[in-house]
Amino acid sequence: MLLLFGIAALVLANSPLADAYERLWHVPLTVGIADHSLSLTLHQWINDGLMAFFFLLVGLEIKREFIVGELASLKKASLPIACAIGGMIVPAAVYLMCNMSGFGVRGWGIPMATDIAFALGALALIVPDAPVGARVFLAALAIVDDMGAVLIIAIFYTHAIAWSALARAAVMLAVLIGFNAMGVRRLGLYLLAGSVLWYFVHESGVHATVAGVALAFTIPTQTRINAVKFSRKVRNLLDRFDRTESGDFVVLSSKGQQEALFAIEHASEAATAPILRLEHALHNFSAFVVMPLFAFANAGIRIGGPLGDAGVMMGAFLGLIIGKPLGITLAAFAAVKSGIAQLPHGVGWASLLGYACLAGIGFTMSLFIAMLAFDESAPLSAAKTGILAGSLLAGIAGAIVLRMTAGFRKDE
Repeated sequence: MLLLFGIAALVLANSPLADAYERLWHVPLTVGIADHSLSLTLHQWINDGLMAFFFLLVGLEIKREFIVGELASLKKASLPIACAIGGMIVPAAVYLMCNMSGFGVRGWGIPMATDIAFALGALALIVPDAPVGARVFLAALAIVDDMGAVLIIAIFYTHAIAWSALARAAVMLAVLIGFNAMGVRRLGLYLLAGSVLWYFVHESGVHATVAGVALAFTIPTQTRINAVKFSRKVRNLLDRFDRTESGDFVVLSSKGQQEALFAIEHASEAATAPILRLEHALHNFSAFVVMPLFAFANAGIRIGGPLGDAGVMMGAFLGLIIGKPLGITLAAFAAVKSGIAQLPHGVGWASLLGYACLAGIGFTMSLFIAMLAFDESAPLSAAKTGILAGSLLAGIAGAIVLRMTAGFRKDE
């Protein structure tokens, strides 16, 4: 879906419908009533509003990984953290080598990002039987990478701050933390307060998507019953379900079976942490609505048109295709040789380079940072060209390396 919508944007931007495509994103949309309304263009609603859901999902994944996942201990987290740091510093340095001065310097954060959905999707297509450790490593690397991207957006790509609005956002964040401390589990309350938080963050001048990550960190991770109690309760309810069969095998005619089903549903809700329920609910919405729409709104560049700034294009391109794999591989080598980390099971140095190349698929995250860095100025088109070309070649390079290493394993 992401690839199809990205291609559709490129086709429309280079067709007779190009002007209509551009005008579409400047259509104003107003939400609210009278003096309490927010008016943004369609493009802004997608980049500032819908993308907040994507960053909410990213925040949920980060929190889960820190609690029970690959970032839960220093031993597990050391390799992906080291690789993510290397995969951010070296691409930024490569970009700055291409843009030593001038307005283009603002885009130094562009090649630091990894499109987690595209990278993992490409891995699933290229090497469907990749070792579990490899998939976990790439996912953890991309998640830490996203953490870095969020911090970069919040610190370096924030315009003038309206402190009164930021103070109101802090109050809403305190309310959300209070919900968590009081054991509130209704996700509707968190989302309602989170929408108010988003509004105040947007009005403060800090990029509104940061509100999504902040909201994610307040979502509860506790369950009302543990796995043992859940298993025992559901087994008893299933026995009750079987005993109350009316003979026609139609649940609608058996009150006992209906009650058992509702009780199982209630037990399932009690045994599922709110963070998992929200993550599950957001996954398809983010993958099949938010990110494709973002790609459709931002990937449209006119091929053959004026680039505006060759340094920006080359910085984004080389940062993704060379800086990312080089930084990740060097950081992994240093971490493993120093003894603070070890390679995942089934992953050698050659295949690690392939996974590092896949991490160079910046696409949506890189486009997002480019929009923040250059807004509608001339270098934006150059940045988009470099991002699309770099992401494409990074994916191709990763496919070649991983296919070759997979062939070597089979020969052995």
